[in-house]
Amino acid sequence: MGRNLQNGNRLRPVDLARAHGLSTQAVRNYEETGILPAAGRTPHGYRTYTSLHAAALRAFLALVPGHGHQTATSIMRAVNQGSIDEAFCLIDESHAQLLDDRRTLQAVETALRDLEHAPAPGPDVRSGSAAVSGPGGTFIGPLAEKLGIGPATLRKWERSGLVRPRRDPLTGYRVYDEAAVRDARLAHQLRRGGYLLEQIAPLIAQVRAAGGLEPLQATLCDWHGRLSARGRAMLTGAAELEAYLRERGSGLLRAIPDN
Repeated sequence: MGRNLQNGNRLRPVDLARAHGLSTQAVRNYEETGILPAAGRTPHGYRTYTSLHAAALRAFLALVPGHGHQTATSIMRAVNQGSIDEAFCLIDESHAQLLDDRRTLQAVETALRDLEHAPAPGPDVRSGSAAVSGPGGTFIGPLAEKLGIGPATLRKWERSGLVRPRRDPLTGYRVYDEAAVRDARLAHQLRRGGYLLEQIAPLIAQVRAAGGLEPLQATLCDWHGRLSARGRAMLTGAAELEAYLRERGSGLLRAIPDN
């Protein structure tokens, strides 16, 4: 619908764009994708915006750092379509993901503490004609199942240097001793935290070489900082979205004619 929800000072696309360091085309694109409500039109067909559109743009730009561009877009579309519950559901999902990421970080820190204090793996124990793992040793299938991943993932991690299972000299099977299990667990947690294989491999290599976790402290501090920044960005986004909802609500009320 071309009519704005509220009357007020009319703004040109360039006015919105300049206020936020955007191009006028970006503002038009935001309207076309539903991030902004539909603009009014002059008799000559030029777009006109109001403070409602300015509030929508502020809300969207504030939502992006905490929720990401795709989710922020979906939130604004839902609001502009009147599906407020859908928008709140999307926000809840982002908060749940942030909580899950915090728990992942805690799990990583626990894994690192385990790695720091774990005893050295015991020697191989030979039984009959086949070599079996020492204490804590396991094979690829059970370890993959325990981590909730596929054996192919463990093989990929091995090629990337993340884990170093030994081979049974008679069967050729991979055997993951305690150190290899810990490396696999650490790699799994870091992958869940969003780190790439090429980022994880040198971290694990540094831990092995240093005999401790000192090389990872900067990474953990950075991870904490990024999670805190996301949490604060979500608060900022929520405040701007609430302001837009109030602006939108008052505009809707003014758009209803008196009986």
